[in-house]
Amino acid sequence: MNSASSDALDVSVEAKAGLERAVTVRVPSEEIEQQITLRLAKVGRTARLKGFRPGKVPQKVLRQHYGGQLRQEVVSDVIRSSLARAMAQEQLNAAGGPSIELLPEAGDSHFAYRATFEVYPEVELKPLGDLKFETPDVEITQSDVDGVIDKLRDQRAEFETVERKAAKDDRIVVDFVGTIDGEAFEGGEGNEVAILLGAGQVLEDFDKALVGLAAEDTKSAKVKFPKDYPAENLAGKKAVFEIKALRVEQKVLPDLDDAFAEQFGVEEGGVEALRKEVRANMEHELDARRKAEIKRRAFDSLLAANSVDLPKSLIEEEISSLQAAAMRQLGIKDAAQAPPREGFREHAQRRAALALLVQELIRSREIKIDASRVNKRIEELAAGYENPQQAIQQYRASRELMAHVESGILEEQCVDLLVEEAKTKPKSIAFDEFMR
Repeated sequence: MNSASSDALDVSVEAKAGLERAVTVRVPSEEIEQQITLRLAKVGRTARLKGFRPGKVPQKVLRQHYGGQLRQEVVSDVIRSSLARAMAQEQLNAAGGPSIELLPEAGDSHFAYRATFEVYPEVELKPLGDLKFETPDVEITQSDVDGVIDKLRDQRAEFETVERKAAKDDRIVVDFVGTIDGEAFEGGEGNEVAILLGAGQVLEDFDKALVGLAAEDTKSAKVKFPKDYPAENLAGKKAVFEIKALRVEQKVLPDLDDAFAEQFGVEEGGVEALRKEVRANMEHELDARRKAEIKRRAFDSLLAANSVDLPKSLIEEEISSLQAAAMRQLGIKDAAQAPPREGFREHAQRRAALALLVQELIRSREIKIDASRVNKRIEELAAGYENPQQAIQQYRASRELMAHVESGILEEQCVDLLVEEAKTKPKSIAFDEFMR
């Protein structure tokens, strides 16, 4: 237990379990009484009480009418101000709001209370040179570009009816009726349903049953719903589907020519110009994905090398933030429908620990925000707007938007420092695998 006292303030600090601290503060009762007297005098100037003119109400009467309320206000203000002084005096950095307990005093000379809260941990980073992580080395090959072109052709594919049995990549149009234990179930019937075989559009058992069917063929197929099927009434159940094939359609890819390139806005240069545009887009996506992956690996390495005691209140704040973000993304407004908090705990712990480590990295290495990078980022963000200059002005006029941009740039600068000083090793990986 640590204590410090002066004529005005008497403070004692008790270290409890983990990061929890209990601070006991004793304030002279005279200080509270003086504040009450001053406030009574102020109230008395305008108080309207029956039988008295404004400004002429006796102090004793004012105390009877307003003393209780004013005492509560003064005590609240004194706790707030004295706790701030005590925190500064003892060099305590609270990680969350305190719980306040009023303490009984034997005499009338002092007013005392106990504030219990968690403090931020002291963070001491291991040398960055001890960190190790791999960086992805990815090259875009001509085969990768061709693969994207093939996907574009596949998106523009048409289907033509053929007189043969259905195979993988064909589209088959069917009618079907499903039953479980001889009873029909909701969603188990369909008419003129087009299914692309091998594309995962239907359950695997159902998909396999369609292969080899020709127009007018019928088939009875046993299909098992997986245990994690979204519809709880069907999860893990076995169904029987009576299927009738109506027609089989073969996929026909468009020719790779100038007309095809024009469908993607390439007016000049034909297929070669399309290839260049596709490669440029791939390089842009690769650059963003690679930066994100290096950031993840760098921060993973930082976390692995530095253990941090986390305040429970900080973790709970992060959980609340993640839960609120998930609700916004899912369009949930009713708090009762919110995803369970426990599902966010692991992510919240990572975020809280990283925030403390990055904050200490910025402090200890005196990293200053790079204004040129901030300006470049704002220009990049504004480029997508109809009036970029107006968008830039809006960004600069918003403290919230600027803080978001600056926070991102500071993180990037930290990652750059980690990559520069850590032991990194490039690892080759195919484009398609890396982007997956």
